[in-house]
Amino acid sequence: MDVVVVESPAKAKTINKYLGSGYTVLASFGHVRDLPPKNGSVDPDADFNMIWQVGSDSEKHLKAIADATRGADRLFLATDPDREGEAISWHVQEVLGDRNVLEGVEVQRIVFHEITKSAILEAIKQPRGLDEHLVDAYLARRALDYLVGFTLSPVLWRKLPGSRSAGRVQSVALRLICERESQIEKF
Repeated sequence: MDVVVVESPAKAKTINKYLGSGYTVLASFGHVRDLPPKNGSVDPDADFNMIWQVGSDSEKHLKAIADATRGADRLFLATDPDREGEAISWHVQEVLGDRNVLEGVEVQRIVFHEITKSAILEAIKQPRGLDEHLVDAYLARRALDYLVGFTLSPVLWRKLPGSRSAGRVQSVALRLICERESQIEKF
């Protein structure tokens, strides 16, 4: 028996029909872990060490994936073929590894760009490992969002009630606007 993990339950249902009874296809329902919203979840002084937390909604999905993976021959991580999909696959693999579920299970990453039987079957024939560059890009983006957002969001909330948060994009945009405004004032 092989296990396939995708992001959405609709995809899981469709792909399960294509692959048949030798496969169990389950959904992660998107991201399964996140940084807890407290200081210290990203430590710049310790090589940007990150502390992850499984979301309460994700726990039941991870339990189902773990239960199906125990005794499986292979685990195919088939999340979306982008940076976030790669990150979700990495998180699932990390959590299952921490829970000692992957012993004797071959873990492979597959990607497809359409949900057709031929695309899915072709992807199964061409597995690969996780793309560490995409995972590193995700980790850098997430650390930056956390560090910048946690610093700037409280200021933003005080100055602009009703605003939601400040992240890496808003912060740079705000700086550009402020610098330009200073130039205008000096002129």
